[in-house]
Amino acid sequence: MKLQQLYTSCLSQGAYYLESEGEAIVIDPLREVEPYLQRAAQDGAQIKFVLETHFHADFVSGHLDLAAATGATVVFGPEAKPGFEAHIAKDGEVLRFGKLSLEVLHTPGHTPESTCYLLRDKEDQPYALFSGDTLFIGDVGRPDLAAGATATPQEMAATLYRSLRTKILPLPDSILVYPAHGAGSACGKNMSKETFDSLGHQKEVNYALHPDMTEEAFVQELTTGIALPPAYFPHNVHFNKAGYEALDLVLDRGLQPLGPIQFKTLAADPSVVILDTRSPSAFVHSHLPSSIFVGLDGQFAPWVGSIFPDIHQKFLLVVEEGREKEAVTRLARVGYHQALGFLQGGVAAWQQADFEVQSTASISAQEVPSLLAGGSHHGDSFIEDTLTEAPLVLDARRPGEYKAGHLKQAVLFPLDDVLTAHPPMDPSQKTLVHCAGGYRSLILVSLLESRGYRNLVNVEGGYSALRSVEGLDHVTGASCSA
Repeated sequence: MKLQQLYTSCLSQGAYYLESEGEAIVIDPLREVEPYLQRAAQDGAQIKFVLETHFHADFVSGHLDLAAATGATVVFGPEAKPGFEAHIAKDGEVLRFGKLSLEVLHTPGHTPESTCYLLRDKEDQPYALFSGDTLFIGDVGRPDLAAGATATPQEMAATLYRSLRTKILPLPDSILVYPAHGAGSACGKNMSKETFDSLGHQKEVNYALHPDMTEEAFVQELTTGIALPPAYFPHNVHFNKAGYEALDLVLDRGLQPLGPIQFKTLAADPSVVILDTRSPSAFVHSHLPSSIFVGLDGQFAPWVGSIFPDIHQKFLLVVEEGREKEAVTRLARVGYHQALGFLQGGVAAWQQADFEVQSTASISAQEVPSLLAGGSHHGDSFIEDTLTEAPLVLDARRPGEYKAGHLKQAVLFPLDDVLTAHPPMDPSQKTLVHCAGGYRSLILVSLLESRGYRNLVNVEGGYSALRSVEGLDHVTGASCSA
């Protein structure tokens, strides 16, 4: 038996490859299917089934492309109604491959069709549970993401409670739990950084499996304090349920090299966004006017999905050389298929064409105390005149992070709220912006700058760096996992 977890950190997502006697299965594949095809070729195996635990909301799965490439059968659990040919398995049905088998366990609650797959070894003994979003390490799936569901989140939570107690708690403590997501995913609230665990240990530490947890308390826990899901989630459910454009076509369109003149002509369309995916330092140094920073070396796809609500948004890309395909692919992972091409030669080519570039003000955490005291800054970081009065401090983190500890002067303005809340300052007010490490704050700065805000300064290293700087007053509170 071969079992491989293919974990993608930027999406906090786990896909799985299993093989026995030349027959393979892939569970919850990502949009790009080459890794699964390469692994099967390496093993000399044929992919027999592509299993989906549910209609995913946070990414577009690769089930259709993988089935088209291999002839494999796409499998969903009971109550799934996809708009394409698939096998809808019955609860308790057994899927065999090689000397192994997977038992279908219908576990509704996260969504109506949510299903776990119990792997049995060649002796037919339970070995592992592929739990999708039904059971995470340290948490369970949120009950409010089923697009078009007629049941309320409270009703779905109650259903999940019964699924856990009737289908999962009776399983042997020795089996391994392999979920679809880990910490950082918006599909749960308190997920662990661990990507798998034994069921026995989860019974000890996961609140949702505690023997004293009542249904009422469980429902209350699951439906309290849930952040609004990103706007792209329902669109991804639709793609996974109805079907989508082949990734090869998306890549052909998005990997068009565009010279500066052609790029500028396309960018003149107000419906097009210039998306800069380079490093924070590269963006700060020079970027195209009105471009938005979302760096590839971060949670790129989820943040794109959070700040651009139109799933059909058209993008022109500014990318580090050699990462063009990565950028287009990662956009497609979350359903953004309208990349129109990339700036050939990058910002250097843009400048050589004598087109305007801009820079973003940026300072180190060590410079913050004197600025907050009303001191001056003798450098080129600020857009306008030397700072002579204390600026506003904008904290771009989430409420839980802010409550756990923040600068005394800081005003909370989460990046998550940028689409729905008005910034708490005038467009010309001098403002220092920070997050935890400098990534989210630079996204926020670029968005606000594109809307006409001036005198914004990104704090490098964010609160992680600010905590160790002398001369700053902090407010601390209880730790929170938000």
